[in-house]
Amino acid sequence: MNEMYDMSIVTHYYGVLGILVVIFINSMMLKKAKNINDYKRQMSLYTPVAHIPIGVVIFTGVVMMAAKHLAFSVENILMIVFSIGIIYLEVKRAKALKYLDIREENALEKFKIDAASFLFMELVLTLSISIWMLI
Repeated sequence: MNEMYDMSIVTHYYGVLGILVVIFINSMMLKKAKNINDYKRQMSLYTPVAHIPIGVVIFTGVVMMAAKHLAFSVENILMIVFSIGIIYLEVKRAKALKYLDIREENALEKFKIDAASFLFMELVLTLSISIWMLI
């Protein structure tokens, strides 16, 4: 049981690093976007792959909670809330892209501002829970 718990902690850590990498890649793709249709296509291919790290973090968190006999601590509850927050922000960003009116002038520029704020909030959430857990 201890080996499973220890392995989950390491995998959880790498999953969090994966989330940070995904946020960075999303930011770079957003910054380099010039055409709405090309960007939508890139995101339709990249988004499923980008959600793997959040799935890894949630799955390893569930495994660790099971290893601790489902002991809900303040840390665990906050991690659940932060995971839901990151998922919510990703859904809002994807929904804004899906319903983006390509005929509107400066639509991509307006979307870039909103998407950058969503990515920044995801970064803040991820870093804040990570720093708090390291302290």
